[in-house]
Amino acid sequence: MPSKSLKQHNLMAMVANNPAAAKRVGVPQSVGKEFVKADKGRKFSEGGDMKESKGMMKKELAFMKAKGAPKAMVKHEQAEAKGMKKGGKCYAAGGFTKAADGIAKKGKTKAKQIVMKSGGKC
Repeated sequence: MPSKSLKQHNLMAMVANNPAAAKRVGVPQSVGKEFVKADKGRKFSEGGDMKESKGMMKKELAFMKAKGAPKAMVKHEQAEAKGMKKGGKCYAAGGFTKAADGIAKKGKTKAKQIVMKSGGKC
């Protein structure tokens, strides 16, 4: 049986080559050797998040408008779609801009900091 992930492959390779590790993990060495043999020649590549295509972005916008999504949400998606053009800073920044303090400005209020008058003494 081949390994499902690189992590599992590495564990089985360790078990196959180290009797003490096999005992510690609770996997027989024969099982580890079987996995390593089945994995021979396989590559475990890491996949990443796919970028959203322009066509998919248009479909998403049409769906949101048809279903009556909040205007702010539609506006955000439109700004993100505009930024998808080559070198668009909106798309590069994840489709939104942040304020200097890390909180999005529009629709948010800044919290009032509570300060003890007597310096925390009772």
